[in-house]
Amino acid sequence: MQSLDLDVLESALAWRREGRRTWLVTVAQTFGASPRPPGSLLALRDDGILVGSVSGGCIEDDLVARRESLSGRVPHFLSYGVTSEEARRFGLPCGGKLEVIVEPQVPVADLEALLARIAEGRVLRRVVDLATGAWRFDPAQPTDECERTPDRFTCIHGPRWRMLIIGASEIAHYLAEMATTVDYRVFVCDPREEYRLAWRVPGATFVEGMPDDAVAAIRPDGHTVILTVSHDPKLDDMALLEALKSEAFYVGAVGSKQTSAERRKRLAGFDLSAREIARLRGPVGLSIGSRTPPEIAVAILADLIATRNGVMLDRAADAGARASA
Repeated sequence: MQSLDLDVLESALAWRREGRRTWLVTVAQTFGASPRPPGSLLALRDDGILVGSVSGGCIEDDLVARRESLSGRVPHFLSYGVTSEEARRFGLPCGGKLEVIVEPQVPVADLEALLARIAEGRVLRRVVDLATGAWRFDPAQPTDECERTPDRFTCIHGPRWRMLIIGASEIAHYLAEMATTVDYRVFVCDPREEYRLAWRVPGATFVEGMPDDAVAAIRPDGHTVILTVSHDPKLDDMALLEALKSEAFYVGAVGSKQTSAERRKRLAGFDLSAREIARLRGPVGLSIGSRTPPEIAVAILADLIATRNGVMLDRAADAGARASA
């Protein structure tokens, strides 16, 4: 889940607690190219103030203008971009169509319950009864998608994506900076004092202690990425022994093909199964001929974005080959 969508839910809850009329808007379906994917959220207040986004701006303007006509507890569905003229009017790409569900006056208790479940690290379905507007929550997987049927709308919610980087190397600096721009909450662990003192990325949280303790403390789940870039096998392996047994979505290690093969041999000597070792992405990143720390960080982030979006690419990566220890 993106931090923007959490802001939307928190703003909607705050406004409802103040007694303000509030509309919760969710992208229900898209056809063709669209600015925002299904599940994207927007909260609209009675004075026209809004938080979040469902498009590039024109649809938001239309929602503000029409808000007074969207009342009651039963959800409303609005479609945009049905015709070429409408697509141009609302800033949608050619052939794009967007449907949103508008929920006026969601009860405070429902918003509280949703945010509480997200805070617990759960991935869940918010199932909206289209006849009554009532919500229920069911367990879900990170790969589940929004669904619209004649009777209900289902939206997937979950914790924010997190990234734990082991080693405060130059690659880590660029990784941390770039990852925050694509909405990861970044944590860094490096017990080496000289690296810790030189750390200079203010948006990342530095985790004290040894790498295996840092992995355990973060409690990896299906929205967690763990990357080892310290170039010190003792530190990297320590983290990987915990990470590969966890529920982390993605576990990767920087190094050449030879370094990666040697790492796998070492890991096989511990209590890891062949299946767990096979989860390791190493050399990590897309094969784009990267050489410098920022290029290696780009290769890693590109692979992460593709993996998160379910895009299959050639991952016979040599992205970290020049950065091996």
